[in-house]
Amino acid sequence: MIKINKFIGPASVLALAVAAASPAMAKDYSQFGIEKDLPGTCSYEAIDAKDYSGRSLNVITHAIPVIGEPTALHAEQFAKLTGAEVNVVHVPFGDLFQRIMIPFQSEQNAYDVLFYASLWIGDFNRFLEPVPQKYIDSTGMADVTDSFTGVATWNGQMIQYPMDGDRHYLKYRTDIFDNADVQAKFLADTGSELVVPETWEDYNKVAAYFNDSDWDGDGELNYGSAEVAKRDDLMFSAFISRAAPYAKHPDVKGGFFFDLETMEPLINSPGFVRGLKLFVDAQKSFPPGGNNFGLGDEIFSFGGGQTLMSYSWDDAYVQANQADSRIRNMVAAAPLPGAGEVWNRDTEKWDTFATPNRAPYMTWGWSSAVSSMSEEQDMAFDFLCFFSNEANAKHDLQIGRFGVNPYRDEHLDVDFWKGQGWEDKTAESYVSTLSNMEQSQNRVFDLRVPGVSQFMSSMANGVAEAMAGQKSAQEALDGVAKEWAEITDRIGKDRLREAYANVVKLEDNEG
Repeated sequence: MIKINKFIGPASVLALAVAAASPAMAKDYSQFGIEKDLPGTCSYEAIDAKDYSGRSLNVITHAIPVIGEPTALHAEQFAKLTGAEVNVVHVPFGDLFQRIMIPFQSEQNAYDVLFYASLWIGDFNRFLEPVPQKYIDSTGMADVTDSFTGVATWNGQMIQYPMDGDRHYLKYRTDIFDNADVQAKFLADTGSELVVPETWEDYNKVAAYFNDSDWDGDGELNYGSAEVAKRDDLMFSAFISRAAPYAKHPDVKGGFFFDLETMEPLINSPGFVRGLKLFVDAQKSFPPGGNNFGLGDEIFSFGGGQTLMSYSWDDAYVQANQADSRIRNMVAAAPLPGAGEVWNRDTEKWDTFATPNRAPYMTWGWSSAVSSMSEEQDMAFDFLCFFSNEANAKHDLQIGRFGVNPYRDEHLDVDFWKGQGWEDKTAESYVSTLSNMEQSQNRVFDLRVPGVSQFMSSMANGVAEAMAGQKSAQEALDGVAKEWAEITDRIGKDRLREAYANVVKLEDNEG
């Protein structure tokens, strides 16, 4: 791995002007921090054959480390291979949307390559250059999963370049759940078997039992659950995970957040309210300060061994399995907990499920694209193809802080993860959990419409009011629904419906 010696601050620029590679470089690419070059359309060897000397590429990305660090790394590599000057601007998440959108709206050709949250496609789509067919036909694109091909697609056309795949799923400590003595004590104390939670009610019950005790014997207190609960740090995604199985009925089509036909908000329906009540209840099992945990806190709380369970992106799981982790191979993955009762909006009744209803959440992740205003589109698409080539993708997957998670079928290979030192249960549960989500017929995707940041901010504010005890779950979500209706009126119901149809198509498994 190439060290990035210069720390790149929120608004600084990394200029990577390096002379073109010498012919000898093609013989050994290990100097770039990869184990070896892998054959492919945009392999190191293929990009080494390009000559972009005298040309500049401007890239905007997230702050270091998540996505920002691999962007800087692969920009440096690309510059060395091609002779290009690659300028990388790193921006904190809270500023990233506006730093991209403002130049778009003012018709300024500010950036050639964009890395951003994939759910912003509803706002950005009209400014993005469709991915050329030769890249769609590339080796790196050949086994991108159907889900993340769908996430990259808008109105039937690929306009985002897949380089990450994100889902929420359950993570838990196997050294506790599989311990016979712990199982016996749990049964004696609760009258129930200690099993991996199948519903969110079960999750809360198990988390509460193991909260605030030294259950791993290291002399420090442990806690039940680490969750992303900070209002301005992706809390909305944690709430969606908890509400999904109660609100996403497998037999009811036509929208999860809205009724597609009427565009009436569904956010205050009984399923969402049930999920919020359980989220509020879960706080009693958080570590100290846990009701203000952001994603980074959740990653290091579970990944560092403080908490029994967690759920969100892959990062905490990969962190737990880093070579220097004290809990390496003491964790496993499982589907998100489900619901024994699911709200049916067609009948306006709760339906009971003998086997809990699951609603896997294919949450927003990072994506990339090329600006339609770019004058360097050929080089820009080559850079994205190189960023996600076979060797770089496998390298990046192994580093938790990079924020690159499986998005190709080849990434869901148990032997690959065992090759990283993961033991059987750790690797097999991970791969099977992610693979099964790809096959689910009852998935939830993010909203992905114009103004999505307004909708998610409104949701986060309402959830935060309930979490703080300022409003009941119903009152809080009634307020969110009212705001959503107002946002819909401002943006335009027909415009939103047209965009939301892309999401509903994915959720209803229509391609």
